[in-house]
Amino acid sequence: MSGAPSTDAARPWLGQYPPNVPAHVAIPPGTLQAVIGESMRNLPDRTALIYYGRRWTYRQLDRESARFAASLRREGVRPGDRVALYLPNCPAYPIAFLGVLRAGGIVVQVSALYFGDDLAAVLKDSQPKAVVTLEILYPNLERVRDAFYATVVYVARLREFYPARTRPFVNMVLRRQGRDTTVPDGPEIRRWGKVVRTPGTIDDHVCDPATTVAVFQYTGGTTGLAKAAMLTHRNLLANITQLNTWNTRRDPGHETILASIPFFHIYGLTVALLLGLVDGDAVLIQTRPDIPEALKLVDRYHPTQLPGVPALYMGLIRFPDIGKFHLHSIKFCMSGSAPLPVEVMRRFEELTGARLIEGYGLSEASPATHANPVEGARRAGSIGLPLPDTDQRIVDLETGRKDVPPGEVGELCVRGPQVMVGYFHNAADTSAALVDGWLHTGDVARIDPDGWAYIVDRKKDMINVGGFKVYPREVEEILFQHAAVADAAVVGAPDAEHGEVVRA
Repeated sequence: MSGAPSTDAARPWLGQYPPNVPAHVAIPPGTLQAVIGESMRNLPDRTALIYYGRRWTYRQLDRESARFAASLRREGVRPGDRVALYLPNCPAYPIAFLGVLRAGGIVVQVSALYFGDDLAAVLKDSQPKAVVTLEILYPNLERVRDAFYATVVYVARLREFYPARTRPFVNMVLRRQGRDTTVPDGPEIRRWGKVVRTPGTIDDHVCDPATTVAVFQYTGGTTGLAKAAMLTHRNLLANITQLNTWNTRRDPGHETILASIPFFHIYGLTVALLLGLVDGDAVLIQTRPDIPEALKLVDRYHPTQLPGVPALYMGLIRFPDIGKFHLHSIKFCMSGSAPLPVEVMRRFEELTGARLIEGYGLSEASPATHANPVEGARRAGSIGLPLPDTDQRIVDLETGRKDVPPGEVGELCVRGPQVMVGYFHNAADTSAALVDGWLHTGDVARIDPDGWAYIVDRKKDMINVGGFKVYPREVEEILFQHAAVADAAVVGAPDAEHGEVVRA
């Protein structure tokens, strides 16, 4: 968007901002790796990563990511080449992520849950020059080897990230789960441990952050077909700055963020990992969002921030003997990726004393565009207000061109510096999603006269009952208010008389 939003009638939400949140933020110049590099230089002895009893300082993160970048360069990875990260949450993720950017590459985010056709489709589309994975995931790669060509595959053993005393136990658990813990052989295989122990460095790649793509984030978008949203360095830095400005409770350099949500999702990457590294905070990494394990980590490390999804907060408030755990270190939580039931928010805040706010975003926006204020007023059921430097509008569902009045339902459109530059080699979908600088989200919403936004549902989820439009989320919110309802999902079912009827 051009310029900062002004306090005019077209942007009533600015009048709803807390006093210490500006309408405009200054996005740091330079690349993402250069900005995180300031933390590595200025806070070398501060803890950057914590993983089940083992810690990495910012000095170690600097050294290991530089060595990985040097290895990529030796293997022929050049600026603009793509490198796929096929990893769960583990220290290899931030180290490899920074290493790829330092070498000038583009990070391809690959879900660790993918295998078979899903995995093959992403790798075939992105054609990475190198892949980073774990030994327990490598068999999935081997099965789809014909779908992509990579000159080198970096393979780490999960156990090597744990303290030495617990490594035999880790291997035993993996074997009991039927996981293959052997490291493959082959001319294209590079062992992670050897790479990060081998001295080497290169000059960090310098580029135009506004036009240089940093991340391919695969998403179904509004069509359901996976495609790569191209996010530039500036897109990601803009969203990091917007969110860190919005979080008025943060104490830069002294936070500990419990990263339970996966880094391979853009929400986890930005909100659970990059926000902390830019600020010089500690990122407490959890491999998977297991509730009992998360509670043990809270008791041991006293995290101050817990970004998550509604299912995580539901699991926490329903956990037996939850009162035995020391949750009061947590002061701020952001919920995203799915609607947050109001009742879940209320019960979690009562239990912890933390501020749990609902936000909204999508892969194409790095991801956040809206959030409820951390301090002061918020409105039940609302995704909140546009973040600084973010505009919003509602257009009609039929043509997608006409603005609708406040309070009426239509498609939510947003624009701001966090919005992608387009989809990778997909001009048709790019032109459909980005119209005159506005990102069409595919979500049905309304905006009240004060600028608060409310998601009604996805366009494709709307239920048409005899000509009446029914939005599943509105029905689900009512069901959640009943004490006997643990979870709820509402869908449309075919009906001979009405076309569709509502089923819960």
